[in-house]
Amino acid sequence: MFRLIKSIRKYWIPSILTILFMVGEAALESLIPFITADLVNNLGNGGVEMDYLLRVGAVLSGIALASLFCGGMGGFTASMAATGFAKNIRGDLIRKIQTFTFHNIDKFSTASLVTRMTTDVSNVQMAYMMIIRIAVRAPLMLAFSIVMAIIMGGKLALAFVVVVPVLAAGLILIAVFAMPSFKKVFKRYDKLNESVEENVRGMRVVKGFSREEYEKEKFFNASDSIRKEFTRAEKIVALNGPLMQFCLNFNMIFVLYIGARLAVSSQGTVVDVGQVSAMLTYGVQVLLNLMMLSMIFVMVTMSAESARRIGEVYAEVPDMKEIANPVKEVKDGSIMFTDVSFKYSDEAKQYALFDIDLTIPSGATVGILGSTGSSKSSLVQLIPRLYDAQEGIIKVGGVNVKDYDLVTLRDNVAMVLQKNVLFSGTIKENLRWGNPDATDEEIIEACKMACADEFIEHMPEKYDTFIEQGGNNVSGGQKQRLCIARALLKKPKILILDDSTSAVDTKTDAKIREAFANYIPDTTKIIIAQRVASVESADIIIVMNNGSIEAKGTHKELMETSEIYREIYESQTMGGDQ
Repeated sequence: MFRLIKSIRKYWIPSILTILFMVGEAALESLIPFITADLVNNLGNGGVEMDYLLRVGAVLSGIALASLFCGGMGGFTASMAATGFAKNIRGDLIRKIQTFTFHNIDKFSTASLVTRMTTDVSNVQMAYMMIIRIAVRAPLMLAFSIVMAIIMGGKLALAFVVVVPVLAAGLILIAVFAMPSFKKVFKRYDKLNESVEENVRGMRVVKGFSREEYEKEKFFNASDSIRKEFTRAEKIVALNGPLMQFCLNFNMIFVLYIGARLAVSSQGTVVDVGQVSAMLTYGVQVLLNLMMLSMIFVMVTMSAESARRIGEVYAEVPDMKEIANPVKEVKDGSIMFTDVSFKYSDEAKQYALFDIDLTIPSGATVGILGSTGSSKSSLVQLIPRLYDAQEGIIKVGGVNVKDYDLVTLRDNVAMVLQKNVLFSGTIKENLRWGNPDATDEEIIEACKMACADEFIEHMPEKYDTFIEQGGNNVSGGQKQRLCIARALLKKPKILILDDSTSAVDTKTDAKIREAFANYIPDTTKIIIAQRVASVESADIIIVMNNGSIEAKGTHKELMETSEIYREIYESQTMGGDQ
């Protein structure tokens, strides 16, 4: 929780006001039994005038209204402080996550990050509200009530010597035994969110393989495991009620029995009726506030696990550093790899890429071929610094990529990844991710180059057609073409297509490549493909195998020198040995 304190910011004021209101409420409530006891004694002695009753009644009413005001305002300011605190935490989390590299994100699952930003933040919000409100009020009420009980009750206050330690010990034991189950729940939530996320994202696959029952069972198991852990914890916490009732009844019996005997035997000189009445009230206040403290202990301990999980995200250090005075202009789209080796984790034993030496002139068209797992995507992801290489140097425009301002570099390198992602919104809104200031004419031109205008013009709303979340209302090929158009709107120095035309037919693929050659001749184009036809006319074709460059050259050169390339070409054009 202390690590998250910095997220309070401007909500310090309502937080402090809440504490002040709680102090006022506790002090005022503690006065009421004291005044009431004096009133009861005076009534018992007789001869009370109406002016006295009205005066005491007015005082009690004023104290009650003041206490009500403090309690109500404390609830209002506590809500403002806690919800604002939670809002700031979520904002800080999303800003922190946006600084992560792919390597940092790989440490957290998507489901876990969702749980941390929802369930965990809600737990911390609730704990903070309890800390600044109940955790202030309950100890003060406890202290005030005990002090006033000793002042008012004399020997009757001995009841607390027995009851308070028993209740306190019991509540602490209950909280301690319940904590392990509460802590386990959060990992179960990660599993539940993961099940929901996979089910929703993979709905077409689930239905295609008729695995609905399997997914239902998986979700039920994840949900049931949360139920079991919560039930186990709640069974223990439920002992609070019987323990509290026992202590309340013990205190009531003790005060009534001992108080009555002392009042009768001393004829009111040692203990009077008003003191007995006040002791009953203070006894209830003491025990109730002890129980509140136990619930705060349970909630804060449970939330401490949530705070720890949020703190893990806060504490994660982005492994991509920018220099003090970065370069903020990319001269051209030339690329150079020199002795580059890369692995996805420093702890990994095997490199995904090793000994990469490659020079690509600005404006060239480069094709990359290779079997699945040959690290084609890994190679191109190093260019915009989605990852950093452990060894070697990568230059863009003659400058080491690590010397660039990261935003500048990525604004000049447009990537269309294997997994095409569209966001909920209109086609125009999706395309303007590439350039927020793009005009309608620029959008249409980019769509023509990507051959996306062919299907957009047939849609009822054309460029204002709404795209569902994830692009679920367009086909795979249409999604790919929209993503290519979005990348083109960046007007990049380097355009990378990572197997981004796999869902379009060969005729459309050829039209897209022709548009690239005619309209963006100065842009360096890197095309990862499975079809030789997609890269056959490239200036340079790179053949990758097991994380290294097996061969490079033009189509003609590779047909003569690379057995792998020749086998791929022949298998696709002549059916291999058939």
